[in-house]
Amino acid sequence: MPRPPRPQVAGGIYHLVSRGVRKLPIFTDVESRRRFLGLLGETVERYEWELHSWCLMTNHFHLLVTTVEPTVSEGMQYLNGCYGQWYDWRHGYEGHVFERRFWSELVETDYHLFEAARYIVLNPVRAGLCGAAVD
Repeated sequence: MPRPPRPQVAGGIYHLVSRGVRKLPIFTDVESRRRFLGLLGETVERYEWELHSWCLMTNHFHLLVTTVEPTVSEGMQYLNGCYGQWYDWRHGYEGHVFERRFWSELVETDYHLFEAARYIVLNPVRAGLCGAAVD
């Protein structure tokens, strides 16, 4: 049975998450984080997204974006595809880097926007990776 299509709307605000296959690390060092952030910048420019908040954990990432056009699936395919190809090339791997398709949630209220942004910036603090969100 096919998966239902994602809700995509022009001007939509989305909380997006992708995780490494089998919960394995997708960011192994500073170079991998820089590469991903460079590709994220390209994605934001290419698909005319507004990036409000982001967080790179060890085995997943969170984004909070507004899409001018309904391009959330296209943009995430580009971002995860480009990063996955680079990651496999760099490490001499083959196969999937990301688990399943990305998770997305359409943010529909100001309260939801506040909570999503708060969750994203506090994620590394709660995981013990840093002492404060500013870090």
